[in-house]
Formats: sequence, structure tokens, C-alpha cells
Amino acid sequence: MTQHLKIGDLARRTQCAAETIRYYEREGLLPPASRTAGNYRVYGPAHVERLSFIRNCRSLDMALDEIRQLLRVRDLPRENCQEAHRLLDEHIAHVRTRVSELQDLERQLKALRRECRSAQEDKECGILNGLGRRKTAGSDKRSVPHVRGAHRG
Repeated sequence: MTQHLKIGDLARRTQCAAETIRYYEREGLLPPASRTAGNYRVYGPAHVERLSFIRNCRSLDMALDEIRQLLRVRDLPRENCQEAHRLLDEHIAHVRTRVSELQDLERQLKALRRECRSAQEDKECGILNGLGRRKTAGSDKRSVPHVRGAHRG
């Protein structure tokens, strides 16, 4: 018996928001769903499995382009998974760089916090004054800008 799920059922089963499922469809990560006579999307077991794969990749902080490449490797298997190894090695290097950047950020924030030990009027606040005059450490680096939630979805 073929299992047919509406988008809400798929969302609950995979713990993924319905809008995110639609987005993954638009991005080509999920194949388009069948439609009922009433134009409702209907998903099957293959959608559940593929969406679970995507969610697992996202939980490892992989970007959509990385997931897209892994899906290509997965959909067109070759004699070995060398391409998957290469993609994961690249992602590990990205994570290593990001961890280093976050450690630098933590040091900067702690140094800024030390500039004001107790609450004072805003004109005397070491944190606010420090932010106004501080040259960002590593500002000469070509770093990826911090965009909260860029790797979540």
C-alpha cells in the first residue's frame, strides 16, 4: 500500500516546517509532490526519506549547495563515494575555519566586556565606548560575514 501524506503530515513526521518543505521543493532538493484533484500536495515514502537525509545534513550545518551536491552523488551512484568524501572534507575545513573565527569573536567580546566591570551611565560605559572606537581584530581577514541562522532550516 502506497503511503500518501499531505504537507502537514510530512512536516510532523520529519520535524520540518511546511514552508521549509515548499522551499526545498522550489530549490530542487525535493522532487515536486503529486497533486490531488483539490490541488493539495501529496508526498510518499521517498519524500520522507529524502527530507530526512536533507534534515540530517542541515543538522551538520551543511549549506544547501553542499546538500545539493551530496544528493547528486546519492542519486547517481558511481563505483565509489569519493565525491562524498571530498565534499565532507571541504565541509570539515569550513567548520574548522568557523570554529577559529568564533574563538576569535569570543576573545574580542570578553575583552570588550572587561572594559566595563559595573553598570554606569551610558556616557561612561566602557562597552559602549569600546564599540565606538574599537578596530575589529582580524578586520583584514576575508571572513564570511556572520548571518544568524544561515545554516539552519
